[in-house]
Amino acid sequence: MPKMKTKSALKKRIKVTATGKVIREQAYRSHLAQNKTTKQKRQSRKSAQMHSSDLKRFKALI
Repeated sequence: MPKMKTKSALKKRIKVTATGKVIREQAYRSHLAQNKTTKQKRQSRKSAQMHSSDLKRFKALI
């Protein structure tokens, strides 16, 4: 059976660290920023680690 292809959309949005953690960007940053607090906008600049419950679904796609 052939290997599964990596999902290109996911490949562009996440990075896997050397220890196997999956890093993603924060959501809700693209527009409508005037409705968000300064704290929300500041904290969403950082990358975040993917939650373990999501990780199970995405491992098959990577």
